[in-house]
Amino acid sequence: MSPKRGFPEEEYRARVARAQAAMVKAGLTALFLTTEPEVRYFTGFLTRFWESPSRPWFLIVPVSGDPVAVIPSIGQALMAQSWISDIRTWAAPDPGDDGVSLLSEALREMAQGGPVGMPMGAESTLRMPLQDLRRIEAAGVEIVTDGGLMAGLRAIKSEEEIAKIAKACTIAGRAFDRLEEVVRVGAPMEEVFRGFQALLLQEGADWVPYLAGGAGPMGYADVISPAGAQPLQEGDVLMLDTGAVWDGYFCDYDRNVAIGHVDARARDAWDRLLEATEAAFEAAKPGVTACELWQVMAGIVGSGETAGRLGHGLGMQLTEGLSLSPHDHSVLEAGMVITLEPGIETVPGLFLVHEENVVIHETGAEWLSPRSTGGLPVIEG
Repeated sequence: MSPKRGFPEEEYRARVARAQAAMVKAGLTALFLTTEPEVRYFTGFLTRFWESPSRPWFLIVPVSGDPVAVIPSIGQALMAQSWISDIRTWAAPDPGDDGVSLLSEALREMAQGGPVGMPMGAESTLRMPLQDLRRIEAAGVEIVTDGGLMAGLRAIKSEEEIAKIAKACTIAGRAFDRLEEVVRVGAPMEEVFRGFQALLLQEGADWVPYLAGGAGPMGYADVISPAGAQPLQEGDVLMLDTGAVWDGYFCDYDRNVAIGHVDARARDAWDRLLEATEAAFEAAKPGVTACELWQVMAGIVGSGETAGRLGHGLGMQLTEGLSLSPHDHSVLEAGMVITLEPGIETVPGLFLVHEENVVIHETGAEWLSPRSTGGLPVIEG
């Protein structure tokens, strides 16, 4: 059954209850949140308006009671469609007082003189002027780290969240099945990128915030450059890596295809990538650490590929949470959604990378992306 858009109010209340229990243990009186995924996690406030940096948006989650939204008035109508009832607004942007007084008052009211937690660890950002945060602290609000509280909450997905990620994966899978419509010898990479994004939208993606790729006779030198005018050539291996979104949740996986024919070295490298992915899938169980899962893949493909990690967490953001790297000792738990992303050097300076999306259950992993099997696919030129 296809998931519905949004979540029932019970889902948000359960998230708040988990956060409040964690706040009690951490000695926090409130959480103060400023970024899109954190605000959306508790409210369902989904809008592309975050692309504009002109206005800050704030959410306060007290240790008891319902969250309070302190937002620009332009967002009041949309926030009012959520389950949040306490919505305090100001006419933004206001260079003299861009919500600072209103926010300070709300924080003092919610915190009652106690410490207010904010995400301050890895991957955290502050989406408001730093000078305004200092003004809030000067107004008597004690801001401290949340100690990873928010990251821990978001790492464990509900069944409803997993279903949305799975749907995004299915949409991308249908688009990948249509690659022959946009891939041909002589097609400029920028044309391939545009065509594949169109396929994703046709198949049901809400938007495509991320698309990367590369092409070359033995792989590619990087996978983050924007597409240019260089044409696909006979014998190239083309990789497209998509972060398509459905109802605010990402998929993030890639597919490789050979154009016309496959060099034996690229074919052998591909086989080792699939072997590494399958081995990681079998090993991905609760209790296994991120670095142990990295070692499973690195033991097959080697540790020389320059990405720095062989997978990561996935959800409301393209990458979030743990990294499958030798330095990350995070423990896998049921409900985590991760990518398996081994890379392998084919010749000096060129590599292939393969990525799949999986969810961790109590009994092991489940594929969310349509799993690649067999030899490296070939599209005739």
